[in-house]
Amino acid sequence: MAYEVDSEKIRLDTFIAEKWAISRSNAKTVIEKDGAFVNGVNRKKSGYELKKGDVVEFELPAPEVLEVKAENIPLDIVYQDEYMAVINKPQGMVVHQASSYKKNDTLVNALLYNLDSLSGINGVIRPGIVHRLDKDTSGLIVVAKNDEAHKSLASQIEKKTARRIYYGLCDGNFKEDEGTVDKPIARSRKDRKKMAIDETGRRAVTHYRVLERFGKYTLVRFELETGRTHQIRVHAQSLHHPIVGDEVYGGSTALYHNGQLLHAKELILEHPHTHEEMKFECELPGYFEDVLNKLRNKKQ
Repeated sequence: MAYEVDSEKIRLDTFIAEKWAISRSNAKTVIEKDGAFVNGVNRKKSGYELKKGDVVEFELPAPEVLEVKAENIPLDIVYQDEYMAVINKPQGMVVHQASSYKKNDTLVNALLYNLDSLSGINGVIRPGIVHRLDKDTSGLIVVAKNDEAHKSLASQIEKKTARRIYYGLCDGNFKEDEGTVDKPIARSRKDRKKMAIDETGRRAVTHYRVLERFGKYTLVRFELETGRTHQIRVHAQSLHHPIVGDEVYGGSTALYHNGQLLHAKELILEHPHTHEEMKFECELPGYFEDVLNKLRNKKQ
């Protein structure tokens, strides 16, 4: 499969990871072993810098045999068929293992036990994973059950036809009722565990609309146009209205201190096989509603 590069100065492994919906480390490993064709030339340097207009051809490796352990962890399965599943992920659950997280209590461990199949495109560590939610962000995440479904779902996210809508409680009172944040995001130069607004980063776009005001706090609807790591959290911070409970990005903890009050509430996508538009929605978690009800009672 071939894609044309639509931006300047992007690494080969980053471009492939985004377009082929695989992890960057997976892309790097395959590039350095088998290479990727750029304008017909085989390149085996993962950091090769692409230019706008370059054409990249890349063959996905054969799916690896899954070795991550299946664990009997209950899941809130909102929808499931032979192609995909939609899960309501609880706050506190990590989506998949990584070099910094080796425990067998991730969403992937639960998926391997609860589902009969998962796509193998992302290999051993991330089977079925098309997109991610942060550990302390709750809500809807779609999972691919075979490789063809994975390619379709990943393409929808990459082309921005899939819609992902979040509710977040933010510090402060928003001046505007709605708006758009269009600010590039990159790994923080000061703390590699964090992301930051950086002109050298990838473009990131978040649309927001105020739902309810509580004086010192605002309930906000966020819709992602792009899907960068920690995007809503970083953009909320850039507006000087960080997400309540998000200590990493400056959120207050007086109301809630067990992680950010951010919930992936709605997911709209095209079914990977029938092409029917499907809309999924889940209620806010109980702890989130409890905080909102306390604020509502104070307004009375």
